[in-house]
Amino acid sequence: ADRLFAESKAEADRLFAESKAEADRRAAEAEARLARAEAIAAQANQAVSALTSPWEQLVENLVAPGVMHLFQDQGITIHTTLQRVRASNLGRHLTLDILAVNEGVVVAIEVKSRLTQKHIRQLIQKMDDFKVLLPQYQHHRLYGAVAAIEIDGDVDIYAHNQGFFVIRQSGDNITLSNPTPFNPRTW
Repeated sequence: ADRLFAESKAEADRLFAESKAEADRRAAEAEARLARAEAIAAQANQAVSALTSPWEQLVENLVAPGVMHLFQDQGITIHTTLQRVRASNLGRHLTLDILAVNEGVVVAIEVKSRLTQKHIRQLIQKMDDFKVLLPQYQHHRLYGAVAAIEIDGDVDIYAHNQGFFVIRQSGDNITLSNPTPFNPRTW
């Protein structure tokens, strides 16, 4: 009986070891497939970024020259525009496409080829962080604006409701598409 028990235990141990080895092999294969899939996804993201970034820079370069005159009807005279502004402070970072500035006002403008609600939420966060990360403007009135070639659904209405100026292309020019009267939010 002891011999039979020992043989059964040995067989069970052998089967368990084989089963564990097979499970380990399958887990390793699954990890390898996942790593390959993640690498492919990373390459795809890089390819999309490589296409999106130049496209958005083109849109930004189309918007920037018109900004100097765009806000005059709103009573805001712009003296200077700055593109691709970056700031970092206290471990926080900020990147803005265009800053339109005069002695007492700053308009932070985000430019997108296609504007989504997510972009508006991100801009709200940037506006909240702006004066901490760019303290040289802490005494300026700060407004926000979005510019886009294409706008998803009612995202322009959402942007208006959040107090942002909305800039659109109109023929060869750019225009503000906010309803009148429009009272922009001041940060």
